[in-house]
Amino acid sequence: MSASKRVLIAEDSSVIQNLARKILEFQNYDITAVKNGEQVLQILEKEDFSILLLDINMPVMDGMECVRRVRALPQAEKAAVPIVAITGNAKNYTEEEFKAAGFNDVLVKPLNFDRLVEVVNQLTDN
Repeated sequence: MSASKRVLIAEDSSVIQNLARKILEFQNYDITAVKNGEQVLQILEKEDFSILLLDINMPVMDGMECVRRVRALPQAEKAAVPIVAITGNAKNYTEEEFKAAGFNDVLVKPLNFDRLVEVVNQLTDN
């Protein structure tokens, strides 16, 4: 892996955020973590990421609203970034709804960390 791949994790649970950070850092990813979708949009204005991991249920702006806003960004590269939903309420949405909103994949809580690494690797290995 030449340049470090950058992962933006938006997750309001510190436990999940820290576990995901540690596991992905062990895989040589550079991790930035925020607590809500509004912070995702703010940081995307200034920085580029290889992939976004968005919790669906967050305060201020949830993952569904955030993914729609990212996909609507005027910069084509930023709007096309791979985005993975992280949800504890997968039954609230169908796979089609996640895809229609703009997600590339969905991870269900409790997180399977092998699957997390597999999905991040798949979506960032262009």
